[in-house]
Amino acid sequence: MDIYFSDHFKVKEKELEKYGAFNISLVADLPLFIDPFLLFNSKKKKYQELHDNIIKYLIFLKKKSTFQTIDTGALKAWYVFKEVEQNWLGFSVTGNKGRALGPDFGRALNANLHKIFHEFGQEKVSKGSHLEKLCLIKDGVGKDNISDFATNLIKEFLLEYTQNFAKKYIDEKLRDKFRVQRVRFNYKTESWEDVVFDLPKFWDDFVILTPKELLTKDETWINKKDLFENFERIPNAISDDELRFKVNNYFLSRIPRDPKKKKEPTKQEKISAAFATIQEFPQLIDYYIKSKEENGDLAESISSEKVIFSQNFYINNVQQFIAGLQKTDFYASAKNSYEEAKKKIEILKEYIENNEGYKLFYHNGQRIKGEKDLQLLFGLVCHESTAFDVNREVNNGRGPVDFKVSKGSVDKTLVEFKLANNKKLEQNLQKQVEIYEKANKTTSSFKVIIYFTEDEYKKVVAILNKIGLTGKENIVLIDGRNDNKISASNA
Repeated sequence: MDIYFSDHFKVKEKELEKYGAFNISLVADLPLFIDPFLLFNSKKKKYQELHDNIIKYLIFLKKKSTFQTIDTGALKAWYVFKEVEQNWLGFSVTGNKGRALGPDFGRALNANLHKIFHEFGQEKVSKGSHLEKLCLIKDGVGKDNISDFATNLIKEFLLEYTQNFAKKYIDEKLRDKFRVQRVRFNYKTESWEDVVFDLPKFWDDFVILTPKELLTKDETWINKKDLFENFERIPNAISDDELRFKVNNYFLSRIPRDPKKKKEPTKQEKISAAFATIQEFPQLIDYYIKSKEENGDLAESISSEKVIFSQNFYINNVQQFIAGLQKTDFYASAKNSYEEAKKKIEILKEYIENNEGYKLFYHNGQRIKGEKDLQLLFGLVCHESTAFDVNREVNNGRGPVDFKVSKGSVDKTLVEFKLANNKKLEQNLQKQVEIYEKANKTTSSFKVIIYFTEDEYKKVVAILNKIGLTGKENIVLIDGRNDNKISASNA
C-alpha cells in the first residue's frame, strides 16, 4: 500500500533517515511545518544563510512598501505566493491542497512593514530580525502563513535538497524534469525566476522533501499564544527600571478588580490586559523575542521531540495498524457503500478493542488529543484502491464530513469519527447527521465515537439515552483505552 514517500518511490526508510528527511505521506498533508526560528537558531551556516535570505527579502519589501494602498501588480509580483503543496506538510483537510498566501496576507505584510517592522534589520533589543513578529499582532496571520512564506523563500534549497536525494536513491522512471516557478529572486531585475529540477514524480506533479530539523508541530517557537499567556514574565527582562515599572503598573491597571470580592482575575482578563499593554508599549514585542532567542536551544529540543512524536504517531503506528488490518477483510469490498462502511467499522472496532489496534492512538503514554488527528489517522488507514472510494470529504458549506464511502454519484455513505470528550457531541449527534445527509443527498451515515476512559463511556451512554439513539446500528462506540487491554504496558 503506497501511503508514504518511501513506499511510492521504492526507497528504504533508513536511507531517508540517514539523509535527515521526513518520510511524508502522499495521501494527505501531515500536520508539521517549517519554523523559521529553527533556521535562525541553527548552528549550521547553510540554515543561517537561509534565514538571512528571508530577512533580505523582507528588507527589500520594506524599501518598496508604501503607507498607501499597494499597487495590485506589485502585490501579485512580490507579496502573493502559492502554497508549496508539494512538500505534503501543513493543515489541509484532504490531500495536499491548502490555502495560498493571497492578497490579504500581502496587504497585512505591507501595512506592517512600517509599523511592527519599523526597525526591521536594525533591531536594538533582540539579536536578529524575525518574520514571526507579524503573527504576534496581526489577526488572521498564523503559523500556516508564516511557514508558507518561509517555505516559499527557501524553496530553492528544498528543491536542491530533494534533487540530490532523488538522483542518488530514486529510479529515473520515478523522476522527471520540472520547471518550477518562482524559485529564485533576482534583485537586479526585481523579479522571481523559474528553475528546472530533476525531481520525484507523483502523478503529474513533483514532490519535495524537507529536513526534519527544520520542522515542528502545533506552534512556531515565537507565537501569539505564548506571548499573551506568559506575558507577566516579559517585564522582568527589561533592564530599564523606569520602563519596567511603567509596564507593570499599566498592566495591573488594566485588570478589572472588585475590592469587595477577593477573586483572582481570569485567564481571559489577563490576556486582555496584556494585549492593551502591548498596544501601549509595542517595544515589549522585542523583549519577548529576545527571551525566545535566549532559549533557542530549547526550541530545537522541543521541535525534535514533536517530530519524533509525529513520526511514530502518523507513520510507525499507522504502518503497524495497517499490517494488522491486512490479515482481516478490512480491505475487501462489500456489495454497497452502507455495507462497506459497516464492515470497515466493525473490523476497526474488533481490532482496536480485542487485538493490538488500540496502540494506534498512543505514543510513549501520550494519546491522541484532537479529532483532526483522529480523522487523519483513519484517513491514512482507510486509503486503499478498492471498488469503493473512501475519501476525506471537503467542506460542502454546512461543515466538512469526515469520510465518504462511495461508488459513483448515487451509492454513498457518510462516516463521522468523533472523540467522546467533544464538548459538542450531544449537539452533533442531534443535528449534524441529518444536515450532512441532506447536503450530500444520502440517507446513509455512521457515527463512530472513540472513548478513552470509563467516565467518557458513561458520558456517551447518557447522551445516547437522552436523545433516543441507544442501540442504533449506525452509532458505534469504540473502546480506545489502554488500561484494560493485554500488553497495555507496551502501548
